[in-house]
Amino acid sequence: MNAFERLSLNTATIKKSTLAEAVELSAAAGLGHIGLWRDRVAEAGLEKSAKLVADAGLQVSSLCRGGFLTAADDGGQRRAYEDNVQAIIEAATLGTSELIMVVGGLADGERDIAAARGRVADRLAELAPVAQEHGVRLVLEALHPMYAADRAVLSTLGQALDLAAPFPSRTVGVVVDTFHVWWDPQLEQQIRAAGEQGRLASYQVCDWNLPIASDALLSRGYMGDGYIDFATISNWISQTGYSGPVEVEIFNQQIWDSSPAEVVQTVADRYRTLVLPHL
Repeated sequence: MNAFERLSLNTATIKKSTLAEAVELSAAAGLGHIGLWRDRVAEAGLEKSAKLVADAGLQVSSLCRGGFLTAADDGGQRRAYEDNVQAIIEAATLGTSELIMVVGGLADGERDIAAARGRVADRLAELAPVAQEHGVRLVLEALHPMYAADRAVLSTLGQALDLAAPFPSRTVGVVVDTFHVWWDPQLEQQIRAAGEQGRLASYQVCDWNLPIASDALLSRGYMGDGYIDFATISNWISQTGYSGPVEVEIFNQQIWDSSPAEVVQTVADRYRTLVLPHL
């Protein structure tokens, strides 16, 4: 078996590369999958993007991203609905069933985080039938609590599972992103619950680096450069029976400024030594 059959390069990891370049590098390195961001798809064109990936013999592990569902005003809610419907259609066209959902932070001037989570639930109820129609799963991503105000009012895998609970597992799932959830003392139990419920839709890996970058979004690193125990978390993932892609998504200015080919090679090497043996 190809050691990299399950490995997926998220295009954000080589941010400066075009989609065509990312596809070529992934295929040349023997990866089986690629994770797409919508901006790269928009640049290349939706139909052309699907053809690029298919012609290279790759599969799309996920599409990033839908979400931002917390608008408090009618206009904002309508725009969120329309954008997420488009994202669902894009995911289906690209051949992936997994649409990553970053749910959004507090509305301007808001202090009531529970109300914001309630609006996420309302928007999911509106979008679930559309996702079902297109065979796409809305994949809720819990983000580290430092992003709760501006990016995601879901901070734990448990919260994501609670929001997913009213919907079929093939319609609303969850992603385990090590950067965001490695610290959670309930992580083992929640990964097990996600597996038992059939909601584990994606496994994303990268490391937690210190010091935190001035832009906190850019504090991710290669596996092995930081503090995350990939052996333990990957073993928990494996115990659920999850056999899907393992996606590497890194936001880091130094990595973005490096040679994309070297980045892909480092990603593959770290995956092979730090993650794969424990899956």
